[in-house]
Amino acid sequence: MSQRIEDYALIGDCETAALVGRNGSIDWLCWPAFDSDACFAAILGTRKNGRWQIAPAGDVTTTSRRYLGDTLILETRFETRSGIVALIDFMPPRGKASDVVRLVRGVSGTVKLRMELVIRFGFGVDIPWVRRCKDGSLLAVAGQDMTVLRAPVGTRGEDLTTVAEFEVKAGETVPFVLTYGPSHLDPPEPIDPEIALQETEKFWKDWCSRCTRDGEYHDLIMRSLITLKALTFGPTGGIVAAPTTSLPEKLGGSRNWDYRFCWLRDATFTLLALMNSGYTEEALAWHNWLLRAAAGSPANMQIMYGIWGQRRLLEWEARWLDGYEGAQPVRVGNAAHAQLQLDVYGELIDAFHQSRMARLKLNDEATWALECAVLNHLAEVWDQPDHGIWERRGEPKHYVFSKVMTWVAFDRGIKSAETFGFKAPLLHWRALREAIHRDVCNNGFDAEENAFVESYGSKLLDASVLLVPAVGFLPAEDPRIRGTIAAVEKHLMRDGFVLRHDPREVSEEKQPIEGAFLACTLWLADAYVLSGDLDTAQVLFDRVAALANDVGLLAEEYDSVAGRQTGNFPQALTHIALVNTAHNLSAARQESEKPAMQRSK
Repeated sequence: MSQRIEDYALIGDCETAALVGRNGSIDWLCWPAFDSDACFAAILGTRKNGRWQIAPAGDVTTTSRRYLGDTLILETRFETRSGIVALIDFMPPRGKASDVVRLVRGVSGTVKLRMELVIRFGFGVDIPWVRRCKDGSLLAVAGQDMTVLRAPVGTRGEDLTTVAEFEVKAGETVPFVLTYGPSHLDPPEPIDPEIALQETEKFWKDWCSRCTRDGEYHDLIMRSLITLKALTFGPTGGIVAAPTTSLPEKLGGSRNWDYRFCWLRDATFTLLALMNSGYTEEALAWHNWLLRAAAGSPANMQIMYGIWGQRRLLEWEARWLDGYEGAQPVRVGNAAHAQLQLDVYGELIDAFHQSRMARLKLNDEATWALECAVLNHLAEVWDQPDHGIWERRGEPKHYVFSKVMTWVAFDRGIKSAETFGFKAPLLHWRALREAIHRDVCNNGFDAEENAFVESYGSKLLDASVLLVPAVGFLPAEDPRIRGTIAAVEKHLMRDGFVLRHDPREVSEEKQPIEGAFLACTLWLADAYVLSGDLDTAQVLFDRVAALANDVGLLAEEYDSVAGRQTGNFPQALTHIALVNTAHNLSAARQESEKPAMQRSK
């Protein structure tokens, strides 16, 4: 049985990532990239679906863990009656091959340990052929995939599992290295585990030293930024929403989605989090990924793309996997990629505008040409119904936030043209901006509720309306915004956190209410910052921050009844929102204008 979601930690090499449990078991790893098939899938099934555990063979009295400073090197410490041992897990920055390194170090006494390696390619179903090479390494091959295990201890096969039993005394280190390679090539060359540790530590410390943010919330922000870097696919700059699929939004439910892709929805949030923390190279790489992914006909622009910019993210179900704690189905791919979501047009244009305002070195000729094509298309379709920011799978509606973001698209296009002297049909764009604003205020605001609602004609709310002041559609002091915040507090708050969907809704899905959406809770904190209520914003921020697990990681949602994190993990949008809200609070207390004011002015 898998552990709680918050019992996992993350390691990665900026091309893929693994989840390591408190029990020393790697229960999730897609190799060689984020969107590849998993070779360890125990988190969505059982140990027979693939895992790699190294842990004391006897009873463990105490377990603790930490990252080694500002790195993605994880240390798990097991205390037993006979001694203490530290398990150091990391993935070196990608060289010619991808490696998982596990160092077992004796701290005190003598500890007996057991290693169990169960490799199952193809999301936990494909059993590889394993053979021992002349140098003592173990080669596992199935189809296109190959792994090589190198370790100085004896191993044996047992029930389709590679097993080793060994002892570690104080001061000793036993290294294990598992390396991935394409099966049609020669096995990857071995690496020196200790040198790899030094190089990995240097990589992360050098990267973290570029952070321009210090002082209040530094450690919290730094861990979130490290997580974002770990979720960045180095070759292209695309940032995945999470490294996992099908961790349920509601325990036992069926809202289980594949998040190993890059969402345009997150574009501007991500840029601001990176730029305001000093990471302009990563911000530029993300901008350039956006430019490439969205290239082509604006009518074909998608809400998400693959890490290389792939467009076909066909969804299917891995029916042989039981699902996390029985939550089925387990989905691979995401059918929402084919939905119409008008908000992404605004996110794209806003991201490009914010990049210019931050003086990133852009190819303005290519970027502006794409923006004009996008806005020309949007002028024809902005008044159509869509599926909204939350990717509803029912009939399309006129979602309020989608319409607000079409206003943002024209507003930012106008501002870019005016500020940077680009040629544009400004009279036409201004007329459209005014028409959209009037349409939203007339049809998206419910006078009885005194709030902006989820969609035209609805009485229900949607947490995305919290972003209306943040994107500059209306100022925070506008009575309609104050009414919207009050309505969110009344209808969408549960145990101090914000739900993204209105619990008064009678859903055709007949699913139990999902956990509170952590990014939305932080959006409410940002709305408080904009309205000048810093103390209430601080309370909300601290409440979300307190949910981070012992190594600083957060999932998508929080089930306040069960007291557990839910949804895919770790979730980029949650960590992005945490960084931005921390910046907002600090900047507001210093009476500066970023980042909350960056989008709203």
